[in-house]
Amino acid sequence: MIKEITSQFEWTSFFNEAGSPSFLHSWEWGEFQTKLGYGVLRLAITDDSVIPAEAGIQSISNIIAICQVIKIKAKRGNMLFIPHGPIFVIPAEAGIQTKNIIDELKKYLIDIAKREDFSFIRMAPIFQDSKEHRETFTILGFRTAPIYMHAERLWVLDISKDEDTLLKEMRKTTRYSIRKAEKEGVTVVKRTDEKALREFQDLYNRTAARENFTAYSPSYLKHEYDAFHRTENANWFFAYEKDGKLTAAALIDYTKSTAFYHQGATLHSKVPTSYLLQWESIKEAKRRGCTHYNFWGTLQPGRTPKNWGGLSLFKEGFGGYQVDYVPTQDLILSPKYWITYLYELYLKWRRGV
Repeated sequence: MIKEITSQFEWTSFFNEAGSPSFLHSWEWGEFQTKLGYGVLRLAITDDSVIPAEAGIQSISNIIAICQVIKIKAKRGNMLFIPHGPIFVIPAEAGIQTKNIIDELKKYLIDIAKREDFSFIRMAPIFQDSKEHRETFTILGFRTAPIYMHAERLWVLDISKDEDTLLKEMRKTTRYSIRKAEKEGVTVVKRTDEKALREFQDLYNRTAARENFTAYSPSYLKHEYDAFHRTENANWFFAYEKDGKLTAAALIDYTKSTAFYHQGATLHSKVPTSYLLQWESIKEAKRRGCTHYNFWGTLQPGRTPKNWGGLSLFKEGFGGYQVDYVPTQDLILSPKYWITYLYELYLKWRRGV
């Protein structure tokens, strides 16, 4: 059975129990999307045969999966979009396959799409990329989307280790850059004041101009920060050189388990401020009790811009491991989809993929 969740407590309880793997399926991300003008559906898939005590999730009844759906109506096309989901906690004794849950969810969303004029359903699954998982979506009628919506290849660091071990496991040049920044008098400041957004935006716009990518608007960044800061799950970090010059900044979003480096901005400098900024962000995540630090997207040939190579090298230098999710999947419901398809092929070319 599928029902809508309206309780933040109920949603977040399950989300945390499931390991809070992506901030894109957090309650806060849904609130952020609402501020952007999109409709948001928070769905729970239940199994009435599962006894809460058996599931080990006493506080959330018989929910076995949650699915956050963003209703996007735009010039590029109307879609029901599922970002990094659904998220599952299925007890082994329930004997339920994820394929069956996705199929049930698909049928539920098709009814909504037909009533509300959405031409396709797009899902960015949080499943590990594998032949078996890809075949699941093929069997259910999905096809790979022309472009990604959110990161499909990520770089993740296990920060449950002590700081000395984390430093030892970094690339030698990364560890050297952190130490150099410290010796050069770089200061990393965690901020929550109103001026922080304006300072970040200025640096961010200059970064976008240099790297030739489209910057998010000030209102977008403000709404993202506000949504997560309201639950104390976001911080701005700024790195200043000894003379007070700002040369690196980041917005970090948090779930219970993970800190996500989602927005960043840097200026070219002889002083490696961005390395110390990341190290201080990692230490803050450890203080919060997070077990992982997610550097977000890295180079994935055929899916991401070719110029991501340098940024990926930077992220990988901190140690960690690569995570690949099944590519974004589309379920076509109307011929209008092909307008979106052609536009996104053009967008893919413009991005330099």
